[in-house]
Amino acid sequence: MEDPNDAAIGSIDVDLDTQEILLAASQHDVAKLRELIRSNEKDENPANAKDPETGYTPLHAAIAACEPEKSNVTNGDTAEHTTSEQETIEGGVKTVKFLLLEGAIWNDLDANDETPGLRSELLLNRLEGYEQLEDEDEETETTEEKEAGNDAAEGEKPAEAADRTAGEGVVQDPSVGNEHYLSSGLTFQENRLLDGDKNGVMMAWETGIMEKSAKALLPTPGLRVLNVGHGMGIVDGILQTLQPSAHHIIEAHPAVVADMKGKAWHEKEGVTVHEGRWQDILPKLAAEGVMFDAIYYDTFAESYSDFRDFASEHVIALLEPEGRWSFFNGMGADRQISYDVYQKVVEMDLMEAGFDIDWTDVAVPSLEGEWEGVRRKYWVVDNYRLPLCRYSD
Repeated sequence: MEDPNDAAIGSIDVDLDTQEILLAASQHDVAKLRELIRSNEKDENPANAKDPETGYTPLHAAIAACEPEKSNVTNGDTAEHTTSEQETIEGGVKTVKFLLLEGAIWNDLDANDETPGLRSELLLNRLEGYEQLEDEDEETETTEEKEAGNDAAEGEKPAEAADRTAGEGVVQDPSVGNEHYLSSGLTFQENRLLDGDKNGVMMAWETGIMEKSAKALLPTPGLRVLNVGHGMGIVDGILQTLQPSAHHIIEAHPAVVADMKGKAWHEKEGVTVHEGRWQDILPKLAAEGVMFDAIYYDTFAESYSDFRDFASEHVIALLEPEGRWSFFNGMGADRQISYDVYQKVVEMDLMEAGFDIDWTDVAVPSLEGEWEGVRRKYWVVDNYRLPLCRYSD
């Protein structure tokens, strides 16, 4: 029989691992963080380790360490204090960048229901502007990113990115994974689609965004289009009006597939419905030599690393040289700063994957009353940034 003391020791070890990671994050010790994260053999991404009492993750800890002390500073110490404070902030920014590249969840909640994004607004607003900081540090950031990529190429365990969708874009409980979603029941309502936990999978207010996206992808009739993620069918319905010569749809949720059959999507002329996960279907299409002029990516409860894999590994095998592709850009839309940060991260990853990306701002309609009965708002920013991606010249 197992000794209860052994179980207790095991739990202490796990807690000590977490505390060591949080300590390194709070000290802005990127080298130590890299060592701890890369050597960790647990299934969960250590970049998202969480203190059981405070709910702090490494991102929370790194940002909290930058917050100003409430002690008085004499005039003679002001210059030294300011220099030290600036160095602390710069160290915090570098640590945050590293953690994001390791897959840290930007919108994970602590015990006070605060995200790292919320706390970092206080940090970054003390600088002249985080946009300027990003630009000035671009060379360092690119170098660090390449180093991280080289490490992964050398066989180290890849870090799992933020567990959020790049498609329906909801800012959801990070515990909601794709497997859980695909096995959950769905509620179809006139103006929205909810999962079993009442997270918004898709909502009718997105229609204007979908229409602009579809028209950007299919500027003329007769093109071949692939949509990954059907949901309520908003974008697929709009794509049909643009008269594509071939229209492929991938949908993984059994309830959505059943709804599609009830609406005769499988019988529509020129439409091919693929039932299953895109990770399983896309390689088969590529092997068959199927190509598209336009691709749209709009999934739910998938991680950022899933999106990055889609963009870097699969689009190139399916998109014509003059083709274009897009995705529902809802990453980080719970806070403006999160939205801005994800835009930077996406730009870096798509550039590395060989794509140029153009952004068009689209005003979001008033969402008053939209969230009644929904577990959490997944959109608060005023403008949607519509992405349009093409191969780099």
